[in-house]
Amino acid sequence: MASPVFFFFLSALFFLLSSLSNSSLILPLSHSLSTTLFNTTHHLLKSTASHSAARFRRHRRQVSLPLAPGSDYTLSFSLGAQTVSLYMDTGSDVVWLPCHPFECILCEGKYSPSSIPHPGPLNLSSAARRSTCKSAACSSVHSSLPSSDLCAMAKCPLESIEISDCKSFPCPPFYYAYGDGSFIAKLYEDTLSIPMSTPSLKLPNFTFGCANTALGEPIGVAGFGRGVLSLPAQLATSSPEIGNYFSYCLISHSFDMTRVRKPSPLILGRYENKEKKLRNEVSEREDVYYSYTPMLDNPKHSYFYCVGLEAITVGKRIIPAPESLRRVDRRGNGGMVVDSGTTFTMLPRKFYESVVGEFDHRVGAVYRRASSVEERTGLSPCYYGNEEEKFFASVPKLALHFGGNSTVVMPRRNYFYEFFDGGAKRKVGCMMLIDGGDEEESGGGPAGLLGNYQQQGFEVVYDLEAKRVGFAKRKCASLWDILK
Repeated sequence: MASPVFFFFLSALFFLLSSLSNSSLILPLSHSLSTTLFNTTHHLLKSTASHSAARFRRHRRQVSLPLAPGSDYTLSFSLGAQTVSLYMDTGSDVVWLPCHPFECILCEGKYSPSSIPHPGPLNLSSAARRSTCKSAACSSVHSSLPSSDLCAMAKCPLESIEISDCKSFPCPPFYYAYGDGSFIAKLYEDTLSIPMSTPSLKLPNFTFGCANTALGEPIGVAGFGRGVLSLPAQLATSSPEIGNYFSYCLISHSFDMTRVRKPSPLILGRYENKEKKLRNEVSEREDVYYSYTPMLDNPKHSYFYCVGLEAITVGKRIIPAPESLRRVDRRGNGGMVVDSGTTFTMLPRKFYESVVGEFDHRVGAVYRRASSVEERTGLSPCYYGNEEEKFFASVPKLALHFGGNSTVVMPRRNYFYEFFDGGAKRKVGCMMLIDGGDEEESGGGPAGLLGNYQQQGFEVVYDLEAKRVGFAKRKCASLWDILK
């Protein structure tokens, strides 16, 4: 019998790509949960909560971290003649993939091959060429080292360095560290294409990292951050109308490994010509317009999509956010990172305790705490439901207030997850926010992080020209029909 994952990717029709207009394209983000890696909901939640915390800690140290099981959204495209699937991540800024021959150390159990459509490794085409040590891309991956240093690393002769003529020497391999893994890669250029569009999207000089060795990282990453080597930035060099504006709408997965869902739409470019149709077809309770908040520039690490969180409302109580969440200081510390690659939202400890305390004050008065579930999942607070009335009817509303007078009201499923606890033989519900730790002990970096679980059911827009992030509530599955 075919697995749900097989039908899931069959529904994606490989990497279906539809033309929206002359300046926009839509392609699928595939989300997968492997039943071979997680045999219980508790196990999956525990792993995902732990990884969210680890990723956030590494963000604070200014180190990127790709996706992990439970939060893996992949997209597919072609390099040369081969199709590859990579994790889509707004929290990093380099596109890299495993290349043949490929050795991954400590990668056993990291992912299920059947859950990734085209996991690689890539066989480089004859047209692929090494980036030179004089290229801007080489300087970028080596932390903006001057070309003379890079030429020396590439063993370019002194006389060539003196006359700035090292174009024939390849860029030295670069090292990229993640929170729980790393890789060494060489920079290559080849033609990136996304077929089955009208016309087919092609980028002839696309730069990417080709890794033959990795530690704990078996799948490559398509960085969508603000760096010059990210996928949007490279698209913008030839097609600014596509690369400078993109959005995605994550279809709710709710950690349910048995349900088959459509892929989530990733939209490159604007689609104003579809707005009228969208207004006619969305629910009256949905707002077709976006609530925008300004991006905050990070002077130290510019690839973060940082925004300012002003407050969180729980029920009718508004809880002001600390100064560190509202802005980024001159050292690059503070702000909230909007991240497609982390599952749960992270808040600094004192603020988290205020939010959770108000939530527990309201919910704990009605429902009994499920301490054993908290220990098994890493989530807190959790409660046993009351089957005699509408399940968890007393859960208060939650809204996020961002800078620029932007308010995003969370659907309950985005912050309170309900599932069946087989041990207790009853339903439980857990709050899906995570303690980000004590700011004074963090060593700097972002103060908070908006995870992809809280982004589900919203179209999240990254407007790079206007430097703003927008949120609009959507029925994400229906966008495939509305925007085609």
